[in-house]
Amino acid sequence: MQGARIRLEDVEHYYEQQQGRTVQALMKTSLAVEPGEFVAIVGPSGCGKTTLLNLVGGLLEPSEGEILIDSRPPRAGAPDLGYLFARDCLLGWRTAARNVGLPLEIRGIGRTEREKRVAAILALVGLKDFGHAHPAELSQGMRQRVALARMLVSEPTTLLMDEPFSALDAQTRLLMHLHFLSIWERLKSTVLLITHDLGEAITLADRVIVFSRSPGRIKGEYPIDLPRPRRVADLQANAHYHDLFRKIWEILEEELVGADDRI
Repeated sequence: MQGARIRLEDVEHYYEQQQGRTVQALMKTSLAVEPGEFVAIVGPSGCGKTTLLNLVGGLLEPSEGEILIDSRPPRAGAPDLGYLFARDCLLGWRTAARNVGLPLEIRGIGRTEREKRVAAILALVGLKDFGHAHPAELSQGMRQRVALARMLVSEPTTLLMDEPFSALDAQTRLLMHLHFLSIWERLKSTVLLITHDLGEAITLADRVIVFSRSPGRIKGEYPIDLPRPRRVADLQANAHYHDLFRKIWEILEEELVGADDRI
């Protein structure tokens, strides 16, 4: 694990409930994500995926074990860490440009430099003509692109993404994949993505990790050796893509069926 951008060693997490009871969300987990690596995590609902992401983001303290980002404990709001949620979480009273520029304002970046960087990132996500629009004037897909631009404008070295495309319709989701991959291939940030969509995980990631049903643990890891740059349309015609999908799905299905049996 030497040199890993993200490192977890024997991490466990419990949630306190009423009357002193605890619920284990995450079993002992060790994981290393290398600089510039794109890792996707899939697993049943409630298996601890988001808990793991919140631990890495410094939003939670692990009950047991150690987490390091660039050899330091994670800290919520760290300037080199970006977090993208399933919902855009935009501020309705700010324009798209001012939403995107908020992280730069917080860091004290001057107005001229801030506007330059905001314009550049809006152009990258295909919204160069919508900087003056407010969130209510934008479609769901456009709002999520604004949120993506807001995460990327400060060029964080580590990106944490929790189901960022799940609220989009199928066509918009595929377009977002293209936008994000084109930007990531330039920045080469380290990415940890949580998703329920196995096809999305294989399309985007260098490695897919399958989590067991709750309490979560790593059940399998699969390198995705598909060439980059990747386009969704090309992958649909790629036999190796479908082989990977079947191989990973066999393991994931066991956990999904088991989770249903426990409901």
